[in-house]
Amino acid sequence: MPCRRIIFVCFLMLSTLLSIQTSYAQTNEQKALEAKREQLQKEISEINRLLFAEKKEKGNVLDQMEALDKKINVRQQLIRVTNQQSNLLNRQINANIRNISKLREDLNVLKEEYATMIQKSYQNKSQQSRLMFLLSSENFYQAFKRMQYMKQYTQYRKEQGEKIISKTDELTQLNVDLTNQRKEKDQLVATNNRAKAQLMKEMNSQKELLGSIRKNESKYARAIDQKKREARKIDQQIERLIRSAIAASNKEAGTGKTGSVSSNKFVLTPEATLVANNFSANKGKLIWPVEKGIKSQGFGIYKDPVYPGIKHQSNGVIITTDEGAKARAIFEGEVIAILSVPGGNKGVQIKHGNFISTYYNLSDLYVKKGDKVGIKAELGKIYTNRSNGQTRLKFYLYQDTSRLNPEEWVYQL
Repeated sequence: MPCRRIIFVCFLMLSTLLSIQTSYAQTNEQKALEAKREQLQKEISEINRLLFAEKKEKGNVLDQMEALDKKINVRQQLIRVTNQQSNLLNRQINANIRNISKLREDLNVLKEEYATMIQKSYQNKSQQSRLMFLLSSENFYQAFKRMQYMKQYTQYRKEQGEKIISKTDELTQLNVDLTNQRKEKDQLVATNNRAKAQLMKEMNSQKELLGSIRKNESKYARAIDQKKREARKIDQQIERLIRSAIAASNKEAGTGKTGSVSSNKFVLTPEATLVANNFSANKGKLIWPVEKGIKSQGFGIYKDPVYPGIKHQSNGVIITTDEGAKARAIFEGEVIAILSVPGGNKGVQIKHGNFISTYYNLSDLYVKKGDKVGIKAELGKIYTNRSNGQTRLKFYLYQDTSRLNPEEWVYQL
């Protein structure tokens, strides 16, 4: 086979390989974006169902503002992801257009070469010509080589014909893909336009609510103060009970001093060490403390939705779920304390080695101190606030006395 032809075939193979790799990477990226978009759409649906099931007027302004702020944030994420999908499709469409153009060029070259071969083959098609070609050999070895060449030439001609068919099929499929991609992009653009229109409505609702709040700032300030006081009470009792549990555990192990806390860490038995190690090994894979719901408040410091200059701190996460939902243990462990905040609801603390999970805002309890529980064990019924119709679980995670971010430990929280 001539050198030029070999180089051409190698170039085609390399181009095809690079094209396949790029296409595969883009397909994976598109799948990941589509999965993210579906997740955000589901989250918006859950927000509408769980946070906006009751009339807008119900509940205090702080609840309304936080719910609306959560919905707007998720809607903005959805628009960003949809834009990313649209941009990726644009790149794929442009790549397909280039591939179609290149394929057409390659196909023309293949057809021209094939036509030349057919023409030469026609000119030398007679059996006599082939026989004379062999008989004109100077020796047997040359005759054998010429016979091999004739076979290779016939095979090469067959392969060229098959390549033309393959390239034609590939070109046809690329044109189909291009048509489908353009339709998909049009659908994404239409979906995004609807999402943007809905976002504008929600932002206008937020603006109206913001205006009503600022007409009565003292009422909003009182709601914030009340929320902070409630959070402080819960945080203080959680940490007090953890320290008390550490003191009692270490005293029993013979390392504590009577009437005082000798350490901020549990002294672990071999069995407790095994539980702690298993818990730690499941970081990022722990189950949700409810069967289903949405995270309505994350961990850490966040800005006030009305006055961004005001900062709030959340030492756990808040999960909104369905009325009648049960809190469930995220891992095997032992109930070490029952919380009962004055003027508030109940809670359960479970020890997993030296990790402590806390489930607060329960109306009914199904466990007591000292109970051994398994993963998914029902701990109690979550309280439903009749003023706004919301059912919220406050979930906290500690390692000894150190606060942990539950979002880093619970799967996709």
